[in-house]
Amino acid sequence: MLVAAPPPIVQDPIPFPAHRRREMAAYSLRHYGRLDIAVNNAGIGGANLRIAEYPTETWDEVIAVNLKGVWLCMKYEIPALLRSGGGTIVNMSSEVGLVGSAFGIAPYVASKHGIVGLTRAGALEYAAQGIRINAVCAGPTDTEMMDYARKSDPAALEHYIDSQIPMKRIASPDEQAGAILWLCSAESSFVTGHTLAVDGGTLAK
Repeated sequence: MLVAAPPPIVQDPIPFPAHRRREMAAYSLRHYGRLDIAVNNAGIGGANLRIAEYPTETWDEVIAVNLKGVWLCMKYEIPALLRSGGGTIVNMSSEVGLVGSAFGIAPYVASKHGIVGLTRAGALEYAAQGIRINAVCAGPTDTEMMDYARKSDPAALEHYIDSQIPMKRIASPDEQAGAILWLCSAESSFVTGHTLAVDGGTLAK
């Protein structure tokens, strides 16, 4: 069950090591007595290269952070949620977790598709035990990743926004956070295994 008060936020600055994931869940139980909500938001873009040209090390890094990092979080969050009587997990995926991309970001696309599959599998495995697991598939959002796109090729970014996003703008972080909060709230109590696209209408085309 969800507690009425907003849960404390425990942030992990280290994107990968398994022991840090285990410590995060243990910290929540030790200091707050329970874990009710977990949001797993890991993402690096990698290089912009086609599949046959992609360096193996960079591919491995993207998959390790974006997909394995989320799995490691869930691996240790789920036992803590079970000890607390249930709860909810929201995994951050991407609109390219639901479709392909020709922009030279194949490992990113693969990792975000993997998060969608992991979310659905986890939702089915733990639904009867009171844990809901959903994913937000975010469209372009005003974050540090978008800052890089603005600096590297602002004209291409503007063209993409104008031609591909029906709402003709990118999302604010608050808009993505609002979707996450809804999936964590009692208002979505019958929602699990869902991928919520917050993308300005891109995937509706």
